[in-house]
Amino acid sequence: MPDATTAPRALPCIALAGPTACGKTAAALALAQALAQRGQALEIISVDSALVYRSLDIGTAKPSAAELASVPHHLIDIRDPTQAYSAAEFVQDAHRLVAQIRTRGALPLLVGGTMLYFKALQDGIDDMPAADPTVRARLEAEAACSGWPALHARLAQHDPATAARLAPGDSQRIQRALEVWELSGRPLSSFHTIKTRAPDACLISPGAFFSLEPENRAWLHRRIGERFAAMLAAGFVDEVRQLRTRADLHPDLPSMRCVGYRQAWELLDAQAATGGPLDSAALLARGSAATRQLAKRQITWLRSMPERRAIACDAPDALAQWLQAALALVPSTSA
Repeated sequence: MPDATTAPRALPCIALAGPTACGKTAAALALAQALAQRGQALEIISVDSALVYRSLDIGTAKPSAAELASVPHHLIDIRDPTQAYSAAEFVQDAHRLVAQIRTRGALPLLVGGTMLYFKALQDGIDDMPAADPTVRARLEAEAACSGWPALHARLAQHDPATAARLAPGDSQRIQRALEVWELSGRPLSSFHTIKTRAPDACLISPGAFFSLEPENRAWLHRRIGERFAAMLAAGFVDEVRQLRTRADLHPDLPSMRCVGYRQAWELLDAQAATGGPLDSAALLARGSAATRQLAKRQITWLRSMPERRAIACDAPDALAQWLQAALALVPSTSA
């Protein structure tokens, strides 16, 4: 029987975070290929709040059909655009998937740019009250009578931090915040700051949380602009037009507020009002600017995570650095 010095090490759970357009997908697929050459398997768990939505493909830079077929992917296309998906649900799903992937003898790799999800995995997150149909129906009825701005004003009395970041017409988020307040007596914002976690509950293995971060922000901005232009060329506007044909979708839904989709929806509204052509140049400018702001927020989140192992994604040998560091964590199956 092997002793502690000869027993094989358990497969780690590796994470790869980074701002949008930094090259996470390519890095993840490169690691999968490198492991395959060693006779080992890898499965990817998406850490992306936009990729969960079906029919949001081009604007979310969803992996291509070939990429999805080359490596098993999880938590992609699991929600209709009308449905919500929370950080707490992600944590539950991630723990379940990591256990299943390890059972299959494969390496679990968490990849994405939704930093709240990574933070929830590492620090834990309080369980918010589940949706209550009775409370929601009553809030809907009140909004029908007095309007969502009036409910927004009420929210400001109980949870000024949440109200300050919501538009008066953001019906879905206002409703949820008031629902949480009524059911728990606590503001929604408190659930984002008060965390509880068992000491051994962190899913990501020690030393296995990597991030791709640019040393030169202009490098990332250039990639963001090029990628958004490529999305437009690939038919992104038609994708949004198709979504707009659904009567159950509206711009206040979390799915339609994703970067790029919000700007496209607004410009298509403007086009419908004037009857003129779509201002594609304005969409490219607004979409790229919003994506740059998203990347800035993502990098700010990352800098608050001292446990990460940062790799300069704009370095010529960034991919080699990533592969060397990640492969060093994975025990070889060779004798």
